[in-house]
Amino acid sequence: MKKPMKPQATRNKSAKRADVCPDDGANEAVAGRKSVQSAQTRRVAAKPQTRKAMPVEAPPGHAARHRKEHVKQEKVVRDTFTMPREDYEQLAVLKQRCLDAGLAVKKSELVRAGLLLLASAPTERLLGAVKAVEPVKTGRPPKSK
Repeated sequence: MKKPMKPQATRNKSAKRADVCPDDGANEAVAGRKSVQSAQTRRVAAKPQTRKAMPVEAPPGHAARHRKEHVKQEKVVRDTFTMPREDYEQLAVLKQRCLDAGLAVKKSELVRAGLLLLASAPTERLLGAVKAVEPVKTGRPPKSK
């Protein structure tokens, strides 16, 4: 279904007056007041209005500052994993230690901080930490009744 067209006054995006219909000369010619040729000549012969060139100004300070502060954020990845209940409770203990020190953290931030520590550790220490962690069966735990 086609949308009905809006009236000429709201569709006109040019600098022309909205109340002037472009076919006014033809309408006057049909009414017997003027010839179609003179109406078309009058429209073509009219000198187009030119705008004066405005000097380009620098954008306001707040807009330029906003562009500088905009930093493209890295895309995040959502993932799930399985861990023993003791390790999961250890996250709560670490969160409370951070709160006692005056810093509120999320579980994901604690995991990422652990990754930073492991990444900066020597290879022997990393392997020792990985060996100390007991393997866990992957997947969702069974629902308790």
